[in-house]
Amino acid sequence: MILKDLKEEIGSTSYPGRGIVIGRTPDGKKAAIAYFIMGRSQNSRNRVFVTEGEGIRTEAFDPSKLEDPSLIIYAPVRVLGSDTIVTNGDQTDTIYENMEQGDTFEESLRCREFEPDAPNFTPRISGIVHTEAGYTYEMSILKSDNGDPDQCLRFTFSYDNPKAAEGHFIHTYMGDGNPLPSYEGEPTRVTIPTNDLNEFTDAIWNSLNEENKVSLFTRFIDIETGKYETKIVNKNQ
Repeated sequence: MILKDLKEEIGSTSYPGRGIVIGRTPDGKKAAIAYFIMGRSQNSRNRVFVTEGEGIRTEAFDPSKLEDPSLIIYAPVRVLGSDTIVTNGDQTDTIYENMEQGDTFEESLRCREFEPDAPNFTPRISGIVHTEAGYTYEMSILKSDNGDPDQCLRFTFSYDNPKAAEGHFIHTYMGDGNPLPSYEGEPTRVTIPTNDLNEFTDAIWNSLNEENKVSLFTRFIDIETGKYETKIVNKNQ
């Protein structure tokens, strides 16, 4: 797979929807994570990321304008031991709770499927970073079969000892449309351009479509020590 420039790939469409980036910094010392959300409706745009424990959650920027919270209010990031879970929905909790009981990342998602938001049937995208013994990560997408709500396609991708300065990017939509076209193929191989979290954050935030971007979370985790640093950017401040 061709290695693509992270900024160019994120900026290549006006509406990638929600996206997850996982990889390794150029110095090889840190795991890099990013999660962003976008929105076209007032309800989707009326959100911010806030810290919750070692992770984050979404909440309404203006509670008086909150409509249906079912698919927009959730915890995108949670930490379970040395594992960091990041997803685009409440399947974060499913993964956390099932892995606590001994299931693997892939097994934890077998009881979930794409979102019930016809006609889009938005894919559920998920990722997990493991740093207990070296560094590996996994990514998953649960999607409808070309818009057929009776068929759920499940794909899990595992990356062992990822290369420095590289990562993978998965998102919910291939671009804008009605209905929105679901992501296709395996996660895109992309550059992780910097060892500096502020630069990494700015590179992603500035590449997202100005009208549609809502919030961004980034984190660098020291692979050896487990210590991490986090940034949150909200369009609604």
